[in-house]
Amino acid sequence: MPENNIELNSEVQGLINAVNNYFPGEIKVTFIGQLQSGYVRHDQAQAVQADRNIDIQIADLSAPNYTASHELLHVMMILRGFPQLFFSLTSGNQELDEQLQAVITELYDIVSHIVVVSEQRKHGLINEEIEAMYMKGIYATIKPEKDTPSQKTLQLITLLDAMVFYGDRFELVAEQLRNDFPTAYAAAEKLYQTITAKPTDSPFGLRRNVVKLFKAFDEQLAAWKLAPLHSTEVATLTSVLSERQLGLNVNQMFELYHSDMKEVNSGKQGYVGFNKVDQQNSFVMTTPNDQDDPEFFKATYNKTVKELFDELAMPYIVRE
Repeated sequence: MPENNIELNSEVQGLINAVNNYFPGEIKVTFIGQLQSGYVRHDQAQAVQADRNIDIQIADLSAPNYTASHELLHVMMILRGFPQLFFSLTSGNQELDEQLQAVITELYDIVSHIVVVSEQRKHGLINEEIEAMYMKGIYATIKPEKDTPSQKTLQLITLLDAMVFYGDRFELVAEQLRNDFPTAYAAAEKLYQTITAKPTDSPFGLRRNVVKLFKAFDEQLAAWKLAPLHSTEVATLTSVLSERQLGLNVNQMFELYHSDMKEVNSGKQGYVGFNKVDQQNSFVMTTPNDQDDPEFFKATYNKTVKELFDELAMPYIVRE
């Protein structure tokens, strides 16, 4: 296989250096294969962690600077303390789990893209050529609604992400997308308003808008008479807490509920800690004897939030 001699531009090199400043290991970008599809899409790269290092693997060479910077900025957000998504529960059906996790991760990523795309535009990594390649990527993912009436969910996710990507330049492509995907377009407009009503410019802002999207997306699925994802229960989202909240008792911040799903590592009954303010899954735990245990729950509720999170090794973000 011929070797890839791709030179990333100075903006992306600077981004690699910036990420390495926050990461204790080494971050590098690797190009795999020779594929050049002619479009950009978010499945063209992945971050693979090996020991203390992270390898950003690019599988499509159509726009290496755009694709590498996109993945690097996702990594940077995590290193800078933005909330992460965890899947600590399992239905026992691997295929169902994977399908749910894929869609929920897409929703989380769409909100993250508000930050990622803004940074890419600031650094000149999105231009008219990239915008045209993104449009090609849309049509490589979804076909017009009249030909694929059963793909509304995928169409909705794709159009919502497009609205985030194009931002105030969306009118350049709006008419074509509205004509080809009228049902999904109308739904995406509503969801876009939901996630942009308040800024995504901090860990707290990201978490707030991810939770809002989880709920609004399920409402849209219900309106279409499709099964909801239950993302606020299925997915655990890192808590963003003040020092004062960390010192409160667990029962002041969270409610524990018996889940229909099992804790993924132990196979025991999962109990979800829902944030009382936004009803989002904030941690998952089990009981010592794998049974409902009133004394155990009483003791748990009486711990401070910090004590419980430290015991569970559950990451949290301190709100500034």
